[in-house]
Amino acid sequence: MKHESWRSASSLRLVKLPDPAPAGGVRYRPAAAGPHPIPFPSILRASLHFPLRRPPPPHNSPIHNPPPRSGTRANRSTTSNRNGGQVRCRRGRSGHRPPPQAPEAWLGRGAGCRDKIYRKMGEGTFGQVLECWDRESKEMVAIKVIRSVQKYSDAAMIEIDVLQKLARNDASGKHCVQIRNWFDYRSHICIVCEKLGPSLYDFLRKTGYRPFPIDLVRQIGEQLLESVAFMHRLQLIHTDLKPENILLVSSDYVKLPDSKDGSFSRKLPKSSAIKLIDFGSAAYHHQDRSYIVSTRHYRAPEVILGHGWSYPCDIWSVGCILVELCSGETLFQTHENLEHLAMMERVLGSLPRHMLEKADQHAEKYVRRGKLNWPEGATTRESIRAVLKLPRLQNLVMQHVDHSAGDFIDLLKRLLAYEPSARLTAEEALSHGFFTRYGERRSL
Repeated sequence: MKHESWRSASSLRLVKLPDPAPAGGVRYRPAAAGPHPIPFPSILRASLHFPLRRPPPPHNSPIHNPPPRSGTRANRSTTSNRNGGQVRCRRGRSGHRPPPQAPEAWLGRGAGCRDKIYRKMGEGTFGQVLECWDRESKEMVAIKVIRSVQKYSDAAMIEIDVLQKLARNDASGKHCVQIRNWFDYRSHICIVCEKLGPSLYDFLRKTGYRPFPIDLVRQIGEQLLESVAFMHRLQLIHTDLKPENILLVSSDYVKLPDSKDGSFSRKLPKSSAIKLIDFGSAAYHHQDRSYIVSTRHYRAPEVILGHGWSYPCDIWSVGCILVELCSGETLFQTHENLEHLAMMERVLGSLPRHMLEKADQHAEKYVRRGKLNWPEGATTRESIRAVLKLPRLQNLVMQHVDHSAGDFIDLLKRLLAYEPSARLTAEEALSHGFFTRYGERRSL
């Protein structure tokens, strides 16, 4: 399977277009004059004369106590100016964590600054992501600026260590977003990564949540499972797989006829190449796994029932994502545990009695006499109606898939098996007929 390469932006001078962006996600155009950066975000607008410091490591962080591994210890040395002046640190090589860079050497408006800010790409509870031009490497980069809050700083340091570990083991850089560097600006951890295209969620949203063709779902699903298998081989669990955390490598799209007479068209990604992002919640297999993980709609039943979790929780999320790509709709659209479990039973059949009986003290209220306490435990009639309107898995898939529906349904049932030990591993899923019968699989 071949993908179109992302073109370098080194030969372009870019300016921001007025919002909203034109169709297809094209936000910039060649300019006759030099680039015009947008104003600094407030957290980066203050004076740049301050001592460079690194935040303390997260408390009880598993990333700072990783399992033994062979190879050279990562270089964690830092070059700094005690008086808080400009610090120029050499970029870290692949396989070593780069030393934190002085912000004045990276972000700014003067000609001597490393990066030029163009726009804010997005924001969330963690902080914001900026699109910048790196003058040294001659490429556009994405800089994730973390809020100056301890829990977000802790997660950012975990993400940096995970990204470095992934980079050491993925020379081709095809599975996960590639870190370029990181630095600390007044307790705001800033992570510099390659710039990618939109997330799968953003692409679906901008195209009216139109389902992807099954062949595109297959190509994306294969890469997603390859990336998950890659992480699992490194004893890492992502724990937050969702369409928002899967980015297309390119923003380019194509328009294809969407009716027999060609009077309508639809937009699809020009390249199916994807990469995983957001590793702030990643965990090693050996660490404590009793807390809640995953975004609600992609959360596995063992997590809700308090059984603990491991690699299979990622596999469950993959199953939910594939259904969403082929249908355009979230499989389990809910925000409440009992309703969530009831939706699972409606779509996939009854939960095993032994799983319900093993529910922890926080989830045992959802169980009565070895069965799910539904609909008796429902909080509203609207909740009951929301569950009843859901179709069975095979009926849902058949509404959107014509050819290869049988293989796809079988794959989904194996990815969404209630018992974690019964779910396919990522490697096993890649050998499923849904992938092997429809094109040669790419090597990992």
